[in-house]
Amino acid sequence: MKAAVLGSPIAHSLSPVLHNAAYQALGLDGWSYTAIECDAAGLPALIAGRGPDWAGLSLTMPLKLAVLPLLDQVEPLAAETGAANTVIFAADGSRHGCNTDVPGMIAALAGLGIASAPSATILGAGGTARSALAALRAIGLTEAVVLVRDQARAGDLMAAAGRLGVRVRLASFTERLRNGDLLISTVPAGASDTWAEQALGRGHLPCAVLDVVYHPWPTVLAEVVARAGVPVAGGLDLLVHQAARQVELMTGHHAPLPAMLAALTR
Repeated sequence: MKAAVLGSPIAHSLSPVLHNAAYQALGLDGWSYTAIECDAAGLPALIAGRGPDWAGLSLTMPLKLAVLPLLDQVEPLAAETGAANTVIFAADGSRHGCNTDVPGMIAALAGLGIASAPSATILGAGGTARSALAALRAIGLTEAVVLVRDQARAGDLMAAAGRLGVRVRLASFTERLRNGDLLISTVPAGASDTWAEQALGRGHLPCAVLDVVYHPWPTVLAEVVARAGVPVAGGLDLLVHQAARQVELMTGHHAPLPAMLAALTR
C-alpha cells in the first residue's frame, strides 16, 4: 500500500521519516510513504489519480482547505475546523477527510502536563489556529484571545469559532499576553520573534507554550519563555502525535510512537 504527504514546497517534510519508521516497526513490508510536490491547483487531479493501492494522504497548508470539496465524507472535527490534514481512501473508493492536528495538539499539551488551562491566547488566525481552537475546547476552554495582524482576514477563524462554540476576542498582534495564559503560536518561523521579545516579560508569562514551528528550533519565542522556566512544546511534538494518528487511520494498527520518535534522532 502507498501513502504520501502533499504540499508545496514539500522536500523538507519529516513525515516520510515518521511514517516509514512506523511501517517498519509494524512489519508492514509492502507499505511505502513518500513526499509529493503538489499545490492547490494540482490537488484535484492528483487525488483522482490515486488507485486502490493507496491508503491515504497527509496534507499541508493550503491543501487542508482546498481538499474539502473533493471529499465524499468529512469527519465532524474537520468540518468544524474547516481543515482536513488527512485523506483516507476507503475500500469502496470513497475519500474521507480527517483532522489529526487537533488530537496532535492535545497530545503535545498533555506532554507538558496541560490537561486544562484557566485561559488561552493564540498567535495567528490561519488554518492551524482553527485547530488550536478545537484543542482548547477539548481541554475545557470556551473562549480565547487571538492576536492577529489584520482582523479583516480573520473571517474563516471566526466562522470556525462559531461552529466550535468557542468565543474569540480578536486583538492586535502588539498586545501583551495575559499572565498565566496557555499560549499557542500558529504563525510561521520568525513571525513571532519581535512579539516574543516585546510582549513577554516580568508579570506577563504564559503557563505553557505550544509553538507549531519545528525548523528552525528553538524559536525566539521558545527561548524567551524557556529562560523564564515556562514549559514549551514545539512543532516536532505536534508533528509526531498528528502523524501517529494518521498511521492509525491509514493502517488500522496502533501507532508505534517510540519507533517514530527514535527515527527523528537518527
